[in-house]
Amino acid sequence: MTTTATRRREQGGSPEKARSRLPLAGVSAAGLLAVLIATWATRPGPVEGITMPSGLVEYGLPVARLVLDLSATAAVGLSLLPKLLGFDDPDRTEPIAGRARHWAVMSALIWCAAALVATILSAAEVQPGGFPDVATYVDRIGSGQGLIISASCALVSATVGMLAVRFGEKVPAELRVLVAAFGLLPLPVTGHASNWYWHDLTMVSMELHVIGAAVWTGGLAALAVLLVRDRGLLARTLPRFSRLATVALLVVGLSGVFNAVVELLLAPGHDFPESLVTTRYGWLVVAKTVFVAVIALLGANIRWRLMPAVTRQAPTAFAAWAAFELAVMGLAFGVAVALTRAPIS
Repeated sequence: MTTTATRRREQGGSPEKARSRLPLAGVSAAGLLAVLIATWATRPGPVEGITMPSGLVEYGLPVARLVLDLSATAAVGLSLLPKLLGFDDPDRTEPIAGRARHWAVMSALIWCAAALVATILSAAEVQPGGFPDVATYVDRIGSGQGLIISASCALVSATVGMLAVRFGEKVPAELRVLVAAFGLLPLPVTGHASNWYWHDLTMVSMELHVIGAAVWTGGLAALAVLLVRDRGLLARTLPRFSRLATVALLVVGLSGVFNAVVELLLAPGHDFPESLVTTRYGWLVVAKTVFVAVIALLGANIRWRLMPAVTRQAPTAFAAWAAFELAVMGLAFGVAVALTRAPIS
């Protein structure tokens, strides 16, 4: 007689497969919730004599930016995974690396589409009323140029990824990571960083922040989705990722604090640190800081409490804790998108 578990496996609905989808669902849902709430809380009021963007643009643009950020992050993490797996046991690692290569291409294509949608909505935001002149927007506005460059890099990343799907690791993982990470560099131009007085220093800091967050979040998502059912590979890969994640945490934390402090210090009409609690921008900074602190604690729990058991290939709750950490990362990503658009008021 067929058991319930057997029927689930035959239908492709096993508990293990459902758990592997949980991190993706968690980070996406949490990010969407955070970006919608933060956008609503920081949206400017109507100004007499000025045409305001439609609701589709007001809420669609941050959602498109969130999809862009998450898909680019996934592309970086999935491109990095084969390097974390190593190449000394291809019989075991190649099936996982092959799936990562396919998903990296899909992520890059979604990233490209989201960047193009964000470009159109950004043009509509600065040209409300009627269909926007996207070409003029891209030609004259730095944020439009940054989005187009990011979309182009995403397309190149997808192309290199397709070559990797065809030829395997003959297309080096380092090259795929480099191409995907390079596509993240124009994104700070689309936010507050492009308007800061200390332009060069703050731009470098923001780019480090973006790349660090992508490596940290994308790498954890790749492990949680693709390795959660293989204790042997997880035992070998998690310690390597943990060392990388520690560096990424330091980069993200220090650069994030620096960027926020500079932005608040240079805001006219507001005194720092009072502006942290007297402005909506400051509220978002506090919220993101709290989320990053929680993420750091969850990461410490995985590193110091769970990883010793993982390396022994003992049963652990790694999947659940990783899904929880990714959900909080989704909240941080949503708030980060709102921060790039929120006025300091």
